[in-house]
Amino acid sequence: MIPKIAGGEVIVILIVVLLLFGARKLPELARSLGSSAREFRKGIEEGRSEDGTGDESASGQTMSTTEPNNTTTTTET
Repeated sequence: MIPKIAGGEVIVILIVVLLLFGARKLPELARSLGSSAREFRKGIEEGRSEDGTGDESASGQTMSTTEPNNTTTTTET
C-alpha cells in the first residue's frame, strides 16, 4: 500500500532534489524527463498500431490474449 504524500513532504522532496542536482541541472532534468515520457507514449501508440488493436482494446470491445502454449484466445466483453 502506498501512503499519500502531503504538501509538506512534497516540499521536502523538492528541496532534497534541488540540493542533489543543483539549480542549473533541474531544467535539463525536467526536459529529459518530458522527452522520456513522450517517447514512452509514442512507443505505446506504435505498439497498439502494430498489433492492429487501435482503440478497440481501450474501449473493452475485443480482447486477445496469448496463452503460455502459444494459442490465442479472443473474448468479447
